[in-house]
Amino acid sequence: MFDWIQHIADWFVFDTLHLEKGNHLAEALNFFIYDTTKILILLVVVIFIMGIVNSYFPVDKVKNYLSRNKLYGLEYLMASLFGVVTPFCSCSSVPLFIGFVRGGIPLGVTFAFLITSPLVNEVAIGLFIGLFGIQTTLIYVVSGILLGTISGIILQKLKLERFLTPWVKEVLANAQREQDQFEDEKQSFQQRLPIIWAEVVKILKGIIPYVIIGIAVGGLMHGYIPAGFFEHYMNKDNLFAVPIATILAVPMYSNASGILPVVQVLVAKGIPLGTAIAFMMGVVALSLPEAMLLKKVMSLKLIGIFFGVVTLCIILSGYLFNLIL
Repeated sequence: MFDWIQHIADWFVFDTLHLEKGNHLAEALNFFIYDTTKILILLVVVIFIMGIVNSYFPVDKVKNYLSRNKLYGLEYLMASLFGVVTPFCSCSSVPLFIGFVRGGIPLGVTFAFLITSPLVNEVAIGLFIGLFGIQTTLIYVVSGILLGTISGIILQKLKLERFLTPWVKEVLANAQREQDQFEDEKQSFQQRLPIIWAEVVKILKGIIPYVIIGIAVGGLMHGYIPAGFFEHYMNKDNLFAVPIATILAVPMYSNASGILPVVQVLVAKGIPLGTAIAFMMGVVALSLPEAMLLKKVMSLKLIGIFFGVVTLCIILSGYLFNLIL
């Protein structure tokens, strides 16, 4: 979907600036250009589409429907399954997270999507089958979906909405005011578009600095932190290898497709598969750049709770994988 952005980044870094492939600065800069462009495009598209949806389906009605109708946890599973078919990294999932929150989707359901989206996607599944076989892939996919679903349910039970930032609450209030205006004045679709676009611009102005800083940090990590740096912490004789692997994975910002070859190398060097998968889950589901982006919409306490719950679930999954694989 975003190959054309990668081609532009490659052309600028390698052809225009004449930096060599494999050079740390070149890789960091290439990553920064690609991810920043991709996330800004996603922000514009997602916020604009959610603005249109919100203009016809009020935030309050969505919340009321989800609170009145007992779906017995299916809403969390559906959000996780939607995450499977959206092939985004952890930072790229943030625009959809903002759109979900703005659309009145409960926070726990939104978290279920945010966790699963970077973790499991069709590209990663195809690579996983080729590297580790169908049985291991099925275990990984099911565990990834369950991780998002269970984490979403836990986070919803904690009632964390009070830890959203004032900026998010203002965005929600603006969405409700816009919808009331649309209904009161019976505005046509053409009349609504300028108001929706103005809100898109306002949201972009608020979040762009966080995007740039977050992706810059991710680019530096992508270009300068070698995968081999972590290997000696994850040997099979270390009882705490799984939590160490999960925690050390957070600085390595990548998507599932990008980290799978690293996981294959780790397994080939004798690292237990469960430990290697926990490392992969930590890389793709949690990252410092993601935390920096989320800082615009969540308080530090909420980010800490979110990362803590997901980290605990990943660690438990890693130990389970080591027992059954």
